[in-house]
Amino acid sequence: MASRSNRQRKLERARAERRVARQAHRLRRKRQVQAGVGASIALVLIVLGTTWLLGGFDSKPADRQTIAEGTCSWTLKDPAADPSIVDVGHPPTTGEKRSGVETMTIKTNLGDIEAEIDLSKAPCTAVSMGFLGEKKFYDGSVCHRLSAMSKLLTCGDPRGDGSGSPSYQFADEDLPTVPLASASPSTGASPSTGTSPSVSPGASPSGPATYYAKGTIVMVNTGANTNGGQFSIIYADGSNLAPAFSIVGRITKGLSIIEGIAKAGAVDDKGAPTAEGKPNKDLIIQQLFVGAAPNASASVTPSASAPATTQS
Repeated sequence: MASRSNRQRKLERARAERRVARQAHRLRRKRQVQAGVGASIALVLIVLGTTWLLGGFDSKPADRQTIAEGTCSWTLKDPAADPSIVDVGHPPTTGEKRSGVETMTIKTNLGDIEAEIDLSKAPCTAVSMGFLGEKKFYDGSVCHRLSAMSKLLTCGDPRGDGSGSPSYQFADEDLPTVPLASASPSTGASPSTGTSPSVSPGASPSGPATYYAKGTIVMVNTGANTNGGQFSIIYADGSNLAPAFSIVGRITKGLSIIEGIAKAGAVDDKGAPTAEGKPNKDLIIQQLFVGAAPNASASVTPSASAPATTQS
């Protein structure tokens, strides 16, 4: 009888131990699950915190506008990406005149230069020139390049080294397609690039055609449809300029000023005379406007002359 009672106690003890073991196992599993959940939450919080610190939840800026479209369209440039770009915004995209003639006036330290712009041929060019004049883009800029080969003087860069441009560019207008009747240039050249082949004043009329007459103002570009603010003035017949540059207009007054700059010649980086380089005599644009003068107080009285300068 005692033996049977002992067996029952052992069985009960074994069952109790198994119950305790199962309870301990469940408790361990519960703690493991809780620990896993806590670790997961901590990891998520770390990831979210890191993302926040790195600006991952900041609202993304709107895509930068790259073109302002209209009857005159402007391809926009980013001043933050290039220090040579002057942030002036962009001209209006509509409302330009497309008929008649407008006068562009360039007031300089040597006197006034006037040109006629044909609005039926260069309406957006006229808008751009007038807009940049209003923004004082040209004020104080020095005409920086003289080319005896291409017979041109390049102006309109606020930086004075050929690199400056406004914060937009625009398409070509009024490109010449037919050469002038009398031609005496050398091979085609660019008003914005380097040395061109020399040309004799007595070149044969059978040579390469010339497309730009004396007194023509053309836009400077770096390729098709990249007009900005710089322009070149053709000061003599027989320019070797290729027909890839938009005509702004033609000078009606003050061409002798440009001829005087050309007569003074150009110098290279060391101040030595050269066929193409910095003009030896400064021509400084004090104001440029298209149409009527902005106001009477804005008129500039030019000095009688400017001292010749050399580049050291």
